[in-house]
Amino acid sequence: MLSRGALLAIGVAFNAIGSSAGRHLYNTTQILGTQTLDSPYPYEVPVLQDGVNASSGQFPMPTCNGFTLEEATIDQMQEALSKGTLTSVQIVMCYLQRIWQTDEYIRSIMELNPDILEIAASLDLERKNGHVRGPLHGIPFLVKDNIATKDKMETTAGSWMLLGSVVPRDAHVVRRLRESGAVLMGHATLSEWADMRTNSYSEGYSARGGQARSPYNLTTNPGGSSSGSGGAVAANIGMFSLGTETDGSVISPAERNALVGIKPTVGLTSRAGVIPECHNQDTVGCLARTVRDATYCLDGIYGQDTRDNYTLIQKAPSNGYTQYLTSKSSLKGAVFGLPWLTFWQYSSAEQQTTLLSLISLIESHGATIINGTELPSREKIINPEGWDWDFGSTRGYPNESEYTVVKVDFYNDIRAYLSELNNTDIRSLEDIMQYNIDNVGTEGGLPDVHPAFAGGQDGFNASLQSGGVMDETYWQALSFMHRATREDGIDAALYNSGNLVDVLLVPSDLGQVTNVAAQAGYPLITLPAGINSETGMPFGLGLMGSAWSEGTMLKWASAIEDVQLSGGQETRDFRRTLPKWLDYRAKNVPVNNV
Repeated sequence: MLSRGALLAIGVAFNAIGSSAGRHLYNTTQILGTQTLDSPYPYEVPVLQDGVNASSGQFPMPTCNGFTLEEATIDQMQEALSKGTLTSVQIVMCYLQRIWQTDEYIRSIMELNPDILEIAASLDLERKNGHVRGPLHGIPFLVKDNIATKDKMETTAGSWMLLGSVVPRDAHVVRRLRESGAVLMGHATLSEWADMRTNSYSEGYSARGGQARSPYNLTTNPGGSSSGSGGAVAANIGMFSLGTETDGSVISPAERNALVGIKPTVGLTSRAGVIPECHNQDTVGCLARTVRDATYCLDGIYGQDTRDNYTLIQKAPSNGYTQYLTSKSSLKGAVFGLPWLTFWQYSSAEQQTTLLSLISLIESHGATIINGTELPSREKIINPEGWDWDFGSTRGYPNESEYTVVKVDFYNDIRAYLSELNNTDIRSLEDIMQYNIDNVGTEGGLPDVHPAFAGGQDGFNASLQSGGVMDETYWQALSFMHRATREDGIDAALYNSGNLVDVLLVPSDLGQVTNVAAQAGYPLITLPAGINSETGMPFGLGLMGSAWSEGTMLKWASAIEDVQLSGGQETRDFRRTLPKWLDYRAKNVPVNNV
């Protein structure tokens, strides 16, 4: 992270060389003459609270050259850019100041792009010369630290062992966003190795990045493994971010940070250049504060890629997904299903009350809600106790377990990824595990040594024991989970014995929801919908659909969001709210898993 002094120096330097910032961000004479801070409140230092607010932190965000950057949308930002009242350089500088203000607390940024200001200035020049590439031109974004960027930044999955390694090329999704004119601010923190290394860990922790935290409650599980991707956007550090999901790693940090999260169908977004976990389930998705912004992100990354053959069979529009966005008036005639016995019965009473109240509002705008649209296979794929990617083995059937597939895929997929790196001696899972043992103090390669890695690297060990062998058990497990979650699962629930529903509405805070969508490889979208009264942590309403149904799902997601945002006082409890930064000085590791 850049220090305040470095930020000031950068600002002065760019003003001196005549950047397109429009006006001096800093007065050089004033800086040299007055280098002490006489008025640190409220922007430089959070004011210590008392009374009912004693545990909360106050991190107000100043305007950016007169523009309200906090909670701004991409459309609002583009309007200011097009009018010339704001430049991309100014936006970047304001986000850098926001990072300095907040990120020592939430650790959402792994590394900043040292070329960010030059990139922003170049895009400002393009705009000045009449060339605007699209809705993402000049818009800052972040990527999870397992998504390769071929620049001066490191791609490490949060581990020290890949520091200094050189990736062969940008990940396909990064290249697409660069081409669209988006400004890559940096890498976001994550749960190390995207949670593959152990099944007992502190969500959001990595050796290189430290403990990522949610600005809603800094003591609590921030959602992961794309933890920094969620926390940064929630804290208004950047407009949107990329995360990756094998099972829950986009949806969880999105809904636990009051964000819109889009987990696409496996194969809609390329995984080429992404540190892998399981090629049968991995997907790259988007986290943003609104449906439209998340859709701009999706439009910027989806498409075919010869380096990922799963993308070659995708069924996707040629002209983007924003065309599907609509308003609440579209809800008239919509039919939504509630799989109560499959999912809803396991959510908390508070979440049921809040989410069902929101669903009643959706119904009042003309939608039909059908309860009991169940997944016929639910008893074999849903653990009533919660998220369980080894539920088949829990029942005594490893040939019906998601984890059977994941641990074999990881062994082979990580070897293939590492083989393309330059300047590293880490070439296999065996090398990874040995490094963690040799550096046990920081990497926690043995159980109960490091507080963030109570399980050591039991996940890696399970993968090692598989040897990457795709035996009969592996193929049976893959076949079972596809059949059980697809034709006997989500598709059957949508068919509803011939009484078709458009989409399934689900409580996205429920681990069983992401389990099913992950195994199917089907899309999942979450919308901010409420706040837990005890923890202050957000939760979401999910939309679950069939393969390649992102267009339909975004139609309904945008219509529901319009209900949330246009309802005034009636819907204020069912929409995104700003973080309260509860226990903002907390540094507990592990975080509380509540």
